[in-house]
Amino acid sequence: MEEIDWSDRAFYDDGEWVTWSEIDQQLRYKEWGAKYPNAIRSMIPYFLDLLSLAESYHLETGLHLNVYGDIGELFGAITYGIKLNKNYAQGADGRLGNDHIEVKTITPFKNRDEVLVKLAGNWSKLLIVKINEEFEVSGRMIDRKSFPKTKGKNLRVRWSDLPPDQ
Repeated sequence: MEEIDWSDRAFYDDGEWVTWSEIDQQLRYKEWGAKYPNAIRSMIPYFLDLLSLAESYHLETGLHLNVYGDIGELFGAITYGIKLNKNYAQGADGRLGNDHIEVKTITPFKNRDEVLVKLAGNWSKLLIVKINEEFEVSGRMIDRKSFPKTKGKNLRVRWSDLPPDQ
């Protein structure tokens, strides 16, 4: 028996033609709104596709693509509403209101759950994004002023030392 593809089928409702793919898209947007209430929703498909690609590639080859920093930044955009700066902008990765945000990502293959942050950057908040071995993504945002003063050029931040995001 041949399977019917209903995605391109349309029906007439309330004076308009409506397709099943349009209904699916609306449902997906509602789900995204619930999961990512601060999201820049146009970024969600890129985040999900890139995360899926990284996971599939790893499962197929045992290797990792060099995309985890981008995944972390997209996670910040959709989860916190961070407006990302242009690529390679100096000082910070994006803005959230008046705050400059630096995004650091802990990759699924990293031995230690920590990041190294340059203190010379012009950032007021740090978002640490963790992608675990199952490619689940979580983040924690910290104010720069909550870190201890140090004379070094870099700050080492451990995931386990951070309070859970509220």
